[in-house]
Order: sequence, then structure tokens, then C-alpha cells
Amino acid sequence: MLGPLPRGTICLLAVSIVLCSVGLRPDATGSAAAELSPDDDDYGEDGGDDSSSFSFAFPETRPRGLVFGFYDDTCPDAEEIVSSTVRKLYHADPNVAAALVRLFFHDCFIHGCDASVLLDDGADGRRSERDAGPNQSLRGFDAIEAIKRRVEAKCPGTVSCADILALAARDSLVLVGGPTYPVLTGRRDSDQSFFNDVGGNIPAPNATYAMTLEAFARRGFTDRETVALLGAHSIGKVRCRFFRDRIYNFAGTGAPDDSIDPDMVGEMRAVCGGDGDGDGAAPMEMVYYRQGREVGFGAHYYAELLEGRGILRADQQLTAGSTVRWVRVYASGARGEKVFREDFAHAMVKLSALAPLTGSDGQVRISCSKRVDDNT
Repeated sequence: MLGPLPRGTICLLAVSIVLCSVGLRPDATGSAAAELSPDDDDYGEDGGDDSSSFSFAFPETRPRGLVFGFYDDTCPDAEEIVSSTVRKLYHADPNVAAALVRLFFHDCFIHGCDASVLLDDGADGRRSERDAGPNQSLRGFDAIEAIKRRVEAKCPGTVSCADILALAARDSLVLVGGPTYPVLTGRRDSDQSFFNDVGGNIPAPNATYAMTLEAFARRGFTDRETVALLGAHSIGKVRCRFFRDRIYNFAGTGAPDDSIDPDMVGEMRAVCGGDGDGDGAAPMEMVYYRQGREVGFGAHYYAELLEGRGILRADQQLTAGSTVRWVRVYASGARGEKVFREDFAHAMVKLSALAPLTGSDGQVRISCSKRVDDNT
């Protein structure tokens, strides 16, 4: 059921967090991941230290200043307002779910989960992250503002945009069939945006496998966590210009990328136009298909990669390097789906904990697109 988790489902330990009733654990011992051993065929030949167990730790064990139920006293309805508004927005436009998840990724990758990506250009001419190349195709800003207005009407100046975005991303994933996971709250909003730091730190949609792994590694994510997080590519849309070279003139060969299934090339060309001379603005659904039936979020994405049906270059390349073992695990039927959902949820908790502003740092914006000073 969508919405904040009941308090009884959450167990807090002194120096670690055990995620109880939703099936999330700090390690995978006894979980679905432990059911697959390094000796299973799905793991391939490359073992590695993390082949049969999965663990994550928040920075500083628990992120400084983040807790469960941060707004219980100051705005007890905050999480319900976020979840109900996301649900309403989703019913009006299902594409908003993928947009909010992607927006959250792009926010957290630049100076942490501080809502800096939501800011407009400053009145003093300061550039916004929204204007940087990798962010120009982001959507969902209006959705966050709509949620913020509802929260502000109930609890003025109390709930940060950073927390709203973190909660909205989780609730969006649940709506499209993804796993739920606990979201700690208590983040505050950055008073600046970091335009100059976006380039090179967020992998572009047409980035290579190596570039993508490197970008995630700089944020502390293992290869396994990166492969799991890329499962978010099972939802959403991508514009033709980010993959057009793969289907018309890959690496200057004048031919398609030979790692793509020929039938998939035809599907992609049908979106882009037969000659590939358009403006590349046509969007292709990142939704993958299973047995002729459209499905949402899930590990079927990895099975499609093994069939050469990856739309983005970096996605398809996951099957060519050491990461192929995790693609195979996640694509291995019901138990692979279970492992994937656990891994994805763990990795999202870790993402949500990147470098939050808490305590007296930052601010709580009234409008998510404007600094507090810009509202006066």
C-alpha cells in the first residue's frame, strides 16, 4: 500500500538500521540474494567479494540528522500529503513517476540530496543545475511544486523540498510496481545550485558503460548497486537523439550497433524515422516487453538486455563486461526478480542518504524553485 510505512515495521539498532517487514536487511544473509550462490550458472565465472551477499551502509552509519518520522510533531500529515498527491498526479499522467525518479537521481548526484536541482536561475544571475546539458531533459518540476503547495498549506515553512523529492521518488516507484523502502527525513534545502558541477558528474543518456560505472563509483556505489539502480530504466522515455547513432551510423560504420537485436533496430527506427534525419526529439518508451505484454518496473529489463534489446548504449554494455553476472542473476526468473528488488531497494536507501543538509545547514524553501531570499 502506498504511503509512509507504519512505525511498527521499522527497527532501529544502535549503530545500524534493520529494515524489517518490507524484507530489507543490511545484508542478504537468509534473503533471496543468499539463495543464489557464486557457483550458480547465473553468476558466471567472475566471483568477487560481493558475489553472494549484499550489504550497504549509510555514510557515517546513519546519515547525520536524518531520522524516521522527522515531521511527526511538526507536520504529522506530511508524508501522507506527499503520497496522496503523487498518486493523484500519476493518475492524471503516468509518465510523472519516471520523471520524479530521474529528478531525484540527478539531484542526489550533485552535492547530495539537497533539492539544488529544483532551483531556477537566481535573481543575481546565478545559473541553475536545470540549465546544464545532462539536466535539460528533466521533467517533474511542476509536480514537485504541486506537492509543495499542498504541504505548505498544511504546514507553512516546515517540510523541505529535499524531503518531498525523496518521498515522492519512493512513492512513484511503488505506483509503477517497484519495491517500497523506508525513507529517512530531516533534509534541508540548499541555498544554491551547482551548474558548473553537473557536467561530467551525471552520465548522459548516451554515455558509455565505463563512464556510467565511473560516475556511480564516485558516489560510492559498487558495480552491483549500479546495475541494480539502472533497473529504473525499465520505466520512462528517452528521446531518439540519445540513441540514434546506434541504429544508423554506429561508431562511423554506417551501420547499426551489432549488439542490438535486428528486430529492435526496426522498432527504434520506427520511432526515430526511417532515415534518421529528424531532430531526434521523438520519445521512445523505455518500457520493455515480456511475452507480448507491456509491463512496468521490474527485472524483465535485464532479460531484454541479454536478448540485445537495450535502448541505451550503457545499458546494453552491461552484458559485455564483468557486470553481466548481475544482469544474469536479475534475469533468472522469480528468484532473480526477488534479488533485484531487494538490491534496488537497498541501493535507493543508500542513494537517499547521500550528503544531506541537516540541522541548521541550508534552508526550508517556501517554493522549491526559489531560494528563501528570492521569495522576499
